[in-house]
Amino acid sequence: MTNDYCVTIVGAGLAGCEAAYQLAARGIRVELIEGKRVQRTPAQHLDGFCELVCSNSMRGAALVNAIGLLKHELREAGSLILAAADVAKVPAGGALAVDREVFSRVIEAYLAAHPLVTIRHEVVASIPEASETRPVIVATGPLTGDALAADIERMTGGRLAYYDAIAPIIAADSIDWSRVFKQSRWGKGAEPVDGVEASLDADALGDEAYVNCPMDQELYERFVAELAGARQVEERPFEKIRYFEGCLPVEVMAERGVQTLSFGPMKPVGLTDPRTGRRPYAVVQLRPEDVAATAYNLVGFQTRMPHPEQARIFKMIPGLEDAEFLRFGTIHRNTFVHAPEVLDETMQLKNAPNVYLAGQITGVEGYVESAAGGFVCAMLLAQKILGEPLTMPPDTTAMGGLMGHLRKSNPDYQPSNVTWAMMPPHPNRRLKKRDRYAALSEVALAAAAAWRVVLKPVPPPSFDVVQPA
Repeated sequence: MTNDYCVTIVGAGLAGCEAAYQLAARGIRVELIEGKRVQRTPAQHLDGFCELVCSNSMRGAALVNAIGLLKHELREAGSLILAAADVAKVPAGGALAVDREVFSRVIEAYLAAHPLVTIRHEVVASIPEASETRPVIVATGPLTGDALAADIERMTGGRLAYYDAIAPIIAADSIDWSRVFKQSRWGKGAEPVDGVEASLDADALGDEAYVNCPMDQELYERFVAELAGARQVEERPFEKIRYFEGCLPVEVMAERGVQTLSFGPMKPVGLTDPRTGRRPYAVVQLRPEDVAATAYNLVGFQTRMPHPEQARIFKMIPGLEDAEFLRFGTIHRNTFVHAPEVLDETMQLKNAPNVYLAGQITGVEGYVESAAGGFVCAMLLAQKILGEPLTMPPDTTAMGGLMGHLRKSNPDYQPSNVTWAMMPPHPNRRLKKRDRYAALSEVALAAAAAWRVVLKPVPPPSFDVVQPA
């Protein structure tokens, strides 16, 4: 009986509150613990739940955007966070943006009034004791307190990171393939790439092959000069980022001297440009981001430059003049685990039964992605408690793709927003970009609708509209 169970949730952010609602709505008692009224982190300014500490935008709403698709899936599945966002929304063109205070208040008021939710205000320094009838969900976000982070690190065998180091990702069909070549370093021969279709051939690419963007000396030196003089995102007081040598921002490397990058991520050794028969002066290497090679990562190009500055400078790279950025690079404070190694498919710690992680601490980025993590974690835990079959979101959906990111083996695992590259490619690879995304969205919507028939989602909450104070 569900009366025998009570789920402890640590953290009343977007993932924690979404998880609390999904469990309580299914008849399972919840104890929700939030510490900000006792001790705020430097990033927090409000006492309420689900504080949006950065932008008030949940990004694009169109279904041809992966984030728009994810929002739609969550809304249709009965998400607390999306229902609150719809109540608190403010005009923002094609994006979903909210009044932060209204958004926070309606969520906290709803959960505080729920008969199956008990709220405690205290700082949690270690993971609460967990058992089959008292499972624990840790949803403490990217600024998890030091003591709790140390306990998580102990439980995960040291597989905890404290900073993102993310390189940009670009769409394959935005690369000028006439200006690049495929070759692994020290590989046998090199292959020019002619046409997008070749770029999407995963078998031809091979597991170890890279796409190389060659530079001559004059372009390389101009590129380095632009990097060295680029604007950087100002470090926020709570970040206190301390770079380590193995993961410096590309602009910091450029500041150290004109040749630093040519001996680092842009080193040309072991490569031969088939167009010249010679080694390039320098190269930028692109690594496939997904099996079908529909997206590529700029290897070693983690950066703190603002997004417009990244687009301006990185479009100097041969072949990337018209690049479409699916994700920009970043480095910032972010506590997260190496999810593919430490979590099972239900987001339970492999070496700590009945302890689950949800939200940004698992390695997803963004408000909506965090809510999706809380939703899936709570849904699967509820099914386990209720003795129902587990119903994982299909891989072809945005929610399924995001959860697949947590399971995808990757020694350089890094947090990510939802992207189309997380979902299987559309079989018609000749579709233009917008048409392809629309087609992928149609596939996802059909799969999500069929999944919801099995899932039997709870109805979305109904709020009394709360006006700003």
